[in-house]
Amino acid sequence: MRTFLDNLFKNQSLIYKYFLYVVSVVCIVFFFPKGGKFKYEFQKGKPWQYENLYAPFDFSIKKGAEEIANEQKEVRGRQDNYYRFDSSIQAEVFEQFDGKFSDAFPGGEYDADELVVLKSAGKEILDTLYGRGILMKSNSRPSGGQTYLIKNNEAKKINSNQIWKLPNIDDVILDILRKNRLDDFNNDFQELFFDLVKPNVFYDDGLTERALEDELSKISHTRGTVDEGKLIIAKGEVVEAENLEILNSLKSEYESELWTANNQYYILFGYTVLVALVLIMLLLFLKKYRPEIFEHNTKVTFIFFNILFMVFITTMVVKYDERFVFVVPLCILPLILKTFFDARLGLFVHVLTILVLGFVVPNSFEYIFLQIVAGIVTILTVSELYKRANLFISVGQITLIYVIGYLAFHIIHEGNLDNIAWFTLGLFLLNGMITLFVQPLIYVYEKLFGLVSDVSLLELSDTNSKLLKELSNKAPGTFHHSLQVANLAEAAANEIGANAMLVRVGALYHDIGKMLNPTYFTENQITNVNPHDELLPKDSGKIILDHVINGIEIAKKNNIPDRVIDFIRSHHGTTLVYYFFKKQQEIDPSSDEEEFRYPGPTPFSKETAILMMADSVEAASKSLKNPTFTIINDFVDKIIAGQMNADQFLNADITFKEIETIKKIFKQKLINIYHLRVEYPE
Repeated sequence: MRTFLDNLFKNQSLIYKYFLYVVSVVCIVFFFPKGGKFKYEFQKGKPWQYENLYAPFDFSIKKGAEEIANEQKEVRGRQDNYYRFDSSIQAEVFEQFDGKFSDAFPGGEYDADELVVLKSAGKEILDTLYGRGILMKSNSRPSGGQTYLIKNNEAKKINSNQIWKLPNIDDVILDILRKNRLDDFNNDFQELFFDLVKPNVFYDDGLTERALEDELSKISHTRGTVDEGKLIIAKGEVVEAENLEILNSLKSEYESELWTANNQYYILFGYTVLVALVLIMLLLFLKKYRPEIFEHNTKVTFIFFNILFMVFITTMVVKYDERFVFVVPLCILPLILKTFFDARLGLFVHVLTILVLGFVVPNSFEYIFLQIVAGIVTILTVSELYKRANLFISVGQITLIYVIGYLAFHIIHEGNLDNIAWFTLGLFLLNGMITLFVQPLIYVYEKLFGLVSDVSLLELSDTNSKLLKELSNKAPGTFHHSLQVANLAEAAANEIGANAMLVRVGALYHDIGKMLNPTYFTENQITNVNPHDELLPKDSGKIILDHVINGIEIAKKNNIPDRVIDFIRSHHGTTLVYYFFKKQQEIDPSSDEEEFRYPGPTPFSKETAILMMADSVEAASKSLKNPTFTIINDFVDKIIAGQMNADQFLNADITFKEIETIKKIFKQKLINIYHLRVEYPE
């Protein structure tokens, strides 16, 4: 049991990768639409590339979306409208009439006979109005359908003009008064009924909508059937019109019938195998060509997370409406991966992601072609993403590739540029606009996964930052030394194709540990007094060695990224503090060499190796007296040869040719620094 637990602990990193792999495969397959995959690929306007296709079973021909939409429009155009009659309002109005009438026509001003006539006319007006019903406002849509009035739970078909509208009431009152020769009382009656009359017919939205839905549900989504064994399309025949509709119907029917209780597990197994093959290719690529990333679980998780994120977004868009598939900014994936890692990895992951998405997108060949080409353009054009103009230029190029590719496919299908889908072109423009949000996304990823981009490196290289300002105040000599090292290292990195921005930042921070004891380092001593003279060589050596540990602690307290801290750890490798070791040997010949050796590690990348060379060369160059070209040449060769003999570059991914190039750059820079000036007369 103990042995098992030990093995488990030793291989926990590998076990995590297996777990991540399995979870990713399961998630991707889960995102996929539940259905089989039609085994034939076809496109409108292109010839049928397979053998003659016969109907494998009986199936119905599905109507196109446009045809169904037209039928729905027709149904809505003859929609029936329903109104509801409220009898309670009529009763309420009649109850209020007597009181309102007495107020309008007081008994002291009119004799009894007049009041009887007037009241009779008023009731006639109410009977006329409420006999049909009064509608305040119609919410119905203009249509060629019928109008129904629901009264006493009975729907009766009526003419819409049979219902009085509030604006028509004045005319009704006037007509009845004229009929009864009471024209002179028109104003009095108008005033009476203004407050008295209330609408009692209301548009029934719910019933009208239910009736409409019932009619829409009766629309057939199919027209005709294809019998088993009937020829659908012959080899070489162009896919268009009727053939296209039949093929789409067969595809839909095939995929729905394929996904049954009996074979759904087989389909899922097939999807799982294919997705697993794609993702295993990624792991093998990382292990063989990017071992430093493969060993870093956070970076592997980051790559898989981005793949899952893109697959999830795309599948959700396809499920919602496959027409919007090109709005998903897939080029964000290579942009991000190139920012944090390298172009080769970015393109490889992009291609694998596109292959996975080929299972779910419509017109998979067109989609894969456009996305791969756009990804290649992204990789080839984007550099120095921290420069805003570069991002806009790259996004513009990506959008242009999408548009050109789409137009090319359109010409192939249609034979001309007529009937271009401007909607799709708009999606490409929207895709480009969304891609611009890669900058804030990079910032979020930096915080979530602890990665470092060029934007962050640019911020760290600012000499006015808090930590570098503190270094310049406490240890001005060290700060000046760091600037010189940064210039040397950056020039060398540019020459051999290393990450110049990363090297420069590493150089600026590599000696921040000297801030704690600045006067114990010669570059910060402004007098002839050397504090080491009062210490034992063993203690002096410890102070010198401790500047690496102190630097790491200071950097972590100030949230400096690990990629930069690596330069602090490795800039002395496992070299020996030779001066104080020799002095200690004079005192005690049996002194242990390991007590005067830096803890390491040795440089493990081109960038960290460049910094070690630049740091040693720049520091030692201060001891040169009357430097000449020959002296500088031999001096640089001697320093770097000593480091190579001490096996400091064994773990660094750097070649002899690159080292020779770096030496050449250092020599040029030092000659420029120590160039001889003309001696001016006094």
